[in-house]
Amino acid sequence: MDRRLREALGFGLFVVRRLLALLITVMVGVYLAIVVANMGGQVDELRLIQIRADVSEAVRGDPGVAPAERAALIDQQVALEVERLRLDQPFVLRSLDYLRRAMLLDLGRAEQMTSDQGSRQVSAIIVERLPATLLLFGTANVLVFVVSVVIALTLSRRYGSAVDRTVVALAPTSAAPGWFYGIFLILVFGFVVPIAPSGGMVTVPPPENPLAYALSVLGHMVLPVLAIFISSIFVSIYSWRTFFLIHSSEDYVEMARAKGLPDRTIERRYILRPTLPPIITSFLLMLIGLWSGAIILEQVFNWPGLGSLLFQAIGFRDTPVIIGGVVIFAYLLALTVFLLDFLYALLDPRVRLGPAGGGR
Repeated sequence: MDRRLREALGFGLFVVRRLLALLITVMVGVYLAIVVANMGGQVDELRLIQIRADVSEAVRGDPGVAPAERAALIDQQVALEVERLRLDQPFVLRSLDYLRRAMLLDLGRAEQMTSDQGSRQVSAIIVERLPATLLLFGTANVLVFVVSVVIALTLSRRYGSAVDRTVVALAPTSAAPGWFYGIFLILVFGFVVPIAPSGGMVTVPPPENPLAYALSVLGHMVLPVLAIFISSIFVSIYSWRTFFLIHSSEDYVEMARAKGLPDRTIERRYILRPTLPPIITSFLLMLIGLWSGAIILEQVFNWPGLGSLLFQAIGFRDTPVIIGGVVIFAYLLALTVFLLDFLYALLDPRVRLGPAGGGR
């Protein structure tokens, strides 16, 4: 068999195996979320009580229904609603059905919450909130990645300098999450020296002019992006500067210097390229950690994203929205892990694929 065809088949098998593994992981996580969100079926029992109360109130408030017919009509309508929601089935069967529909992104209707357009479809509510989360965390992480690589590469040439020692000393500050720094940023720049909005995504009422709207969103992003940036930047610089230092002392780098190659060329070809796999690994693992902190960070800054939606859904005990939010976060995490594996397989020639390599 041609070598390129074998490599293509091996890469295809690698992708399929990783997708299946991530799919199983997502299914387990979502099912656990379904069980917890329903408290083992107790929420459905409370839902039965609420259904009967709502139907009874509606029937008793209808003057066209005779008093003698109300009890039978209530029982009939409650039975229809119970059948529609499949609450007459055992919780195990309902939970498996919830899992099937959740994995297919058939998220159903919310019980309490609505979208800004008044829709109770969970998918509509999530689609309305998801772009805000992607905008905030996407901007912050791209900024962290670019700045960290540039500064780390610069510090690797100035090992032991005052700036280098300062970054090393500040690296432990990244142990605190973004929302922790966010609280102090709000206090300082939102109230003491009010130079940036302390919460929300846009001014109220929102500007009608598109440019003014974009500038308003940009202004409201300053503090949350800065909080994420501060919580990640120093440990990223420290870690990646260490990678650059290790590779800059390799024999092939010394040989390139002996040949008289320019420093920029040496850094690009012989230092930056070999360190890309561990740098991307570190960055995407950091991104996974940031996804997990989205709920608290968005709540601190009143950012109308998926994290704050999930927090509100927990307060309302809106099970379909909770499950829907967990499903989307699970897919985002799985996508991040898959992207990590995919890029690692492409960038690192030591990763062998196919039957001979056995995967990674």
